[in-house]
Amino acid sequence: MKSTVFEVTLMGKSGILLPEKIVLPFLEKGLKRVQVEAKFEGNTISFHGAIQRRGDGYFMMFGKKNQKTLGIFPNDYFTIQFFEDRTKYGVFMSEELDAVLMSDVAASQIFEGLTDGKKRGIIYMISRYKGAQTRIDKSLLLCENLKKGIRDNRHLLKT
Repeated sequence: MKSTVFEVTLMGKSGILLPEKIVLPFLEKGLKRVQVEAKFEGNTISFHGAIQRRGDGYFMMFGKKNQKTLGIFPNDYFTIQFFEDRTKYGVFMSEELDAVLMSDVAASQIFEGLTDGKKRGIIYMISRYKGAQTRIDKSLLLCENLKKGIRDNRHLLKT
């Protein structure tokens, strides 16, 4: 499932207002999280986002990192398109974290028992590291801390 390409601009500092006719088909299928492709002046980015209801309308967060990567400023108009999110967690998981969780059954069971938002937060924490070895090391530390009962994001990647 995918939407048509549509034009948006920033609403406030980091949100975009979404047309109801684009959003409703996704929401009717129970899809609150979508894969997003945004384009502006030859630049393209792809990310996962959540369709959120606010008042009478729908919006999505479009953070400063995405704004900088795409090269947009507050008054710029750019295009986006939605695609059905087919990932398990609503975000791409790094190969390193996936491999470590597959090798540690106890930590994997604890991870699977967390809320979807908590899982995504952990995946983002690991994926922000650039080096593969660092992602492996942090994933191993994460698994040990999960098994120790640590659930606070601030302490999950500390020794």
